[in-house]
Amino acid sequence: MTTPLRTSSLRRRVTVLVVVVLAVVLLGIVLVVNAVFAAETNRDLTAVLADHGRVAVTLARQNVGPKVLLNRVDTDGVRAELVLANGQTYGSLPGQSNDNVKQATIRLVSRGAVNGARLTLVVATSAIQQAQAQLRGVLLLVGLVALAVTGIVLVVAIRLALKPLAVMTGLARSIAGGGRGRRLAPTDPDTELGRTAAAFDDMLDALEGAEHQARVAEAASRASEERTRRFVADAAHELRTPIAGVQAAAEAVLQQSPEASQEERDRLHLLLVRESRRAGQLVNDLLDLARIDAGVELTTAPVDLRALADAQAERIRVLAPELTVRVDGAALTVWADEARVTQIVANLLDNARKATGPDGRIGVWLRQVGTFAELLVTDDGQGVPPPDRDRIFDRLVRLDNARDRRFGGSGLGLPIARGFARAHGGDLTCVPPPPGDRGAVFRLLLPIRVDPAAVTERFTRFVTGPLPTAGSGPSELSGRPETRQS
Repeated sequence: MTTPLRTSSLRRRVTVLVVVVLAVVLLGIVLVVNAVFAAETNRDLTAVLADHGRVAVTLARQNVGPKVLLNRVDTDGVRAELVLANGQTYGSLPGQSNDNVKQATIRLVSRGAVNGARLTLVVATSAIQQAQAQLRGVLLLVGLVALAVTGIVLVVAIRLALKPLAVMTGLARSIAGGGRGRRLAPTDPDTELGRTAAAFDDMLDALEGAEHQARVAEAASRASEERTRRFVADAAHELRTPIAGVQAAAEAVLQQSPEASQEERDRLHLLLVRESRRAGQLVNDLLDLARIDAGVELTTAPVDLRALADAQAERIRVLAPELTVRVDGAALTVWADEARVTQIVANLLDNARKATGPDGRIGVWLRQVGTFAELLVTDDGQGVPPPDRDRIFDRLVRLDNARDRRFGGSGLGLPIARGFARAHGGDLTCVPPPPGDRGAVFRLLLPIRVDPAAVTERFTRFVTGPLPTAGSGPSELSGRPETRQS
């Protein structure tokens, strides 16, 4: 069942997100400015009342009369009321609500008439509240104008920033519609978008090459036509993931703000390179499968299988020094294409490295079985369940419980390795481990010394039919691997 992916305009999403963030910031600024203004005015009013109170206290100590004291502290901004101890009142307070005034009451001490008098000082806040309201209004108006201007500028800026992606999308649609030969041809391949466009062009070149080989195979026979359709289906299925990764990384780069850290930029650049390399490796694997389906040409010569295994084991030791890798067995010479056999052994050892733990062990054992050289690659990982030991050689098959998904993989390595093994007149299988042992055991069989014409004849039978049965090929070799400890 396919769940439709809900998508919306990237321009609209970025514009709305930026405007919302800016609105929240502006609202916060208005609230902070309003709070600061209120706090400052309140502190100023308190200071004014305190100054007048200090003046009144000083005058009282100087035995100044009530009228003189009241005239000194009652000003335009501050109103005062003096109530003597006998109840006599001097001055009057404004008739305003408590919300519009700020007041302070002081008890005076003097040797004169104002001794024990209560002085009430009041300052009106209505003018300040009005100014505060006007300030809020101005800030809100400026904020709305800023939001409107930002939205308009963002629409234009994002349209210009996403123009390269629009070009890539148009090219992809043109290719999907059957148009071939067009390329992005970036002017600066060292930039983020330039590397993405160059990788896109490389993938298109590789894909067109694959399609050309598919057309040649289709002209050869109806069987070749069926294999070509399967190849194109595999390519379409597997290329979607790296292309989507490249596009997602490119969009992330475009959405980065100028204040983004260099570490974040480097991470996105590395993601673009990794996805591009992944796509390139996938194209190479698909091309290998196409060659196997069409009839791969082998350049055969005597190959020292033991020396080849030692070289690949040393490579694994360099890649994973914490692993224990052991090669044991006889020195065997096979008649094979050294490059293809190297690819087979390298794939088996890489799979073993991914399957085993950080302190795991990998073994490579060689021996002669009849007219074939047997090479066993063992590891102490989780192993392969019996029902899956043949299925893992199907295309695009990954076993989650048999391999660590952090290492990725397209599920094409083992099918390619088996195809090259059978093209040599041998075979590649996954066999049960010895009793009491854990892990996976892969068994490679190659002819020790076979005439090149015989290899061609055997490969022809492999393409057109099943492998020979008992007495004529590797299927008769059912010996189990010997138990060895490294």
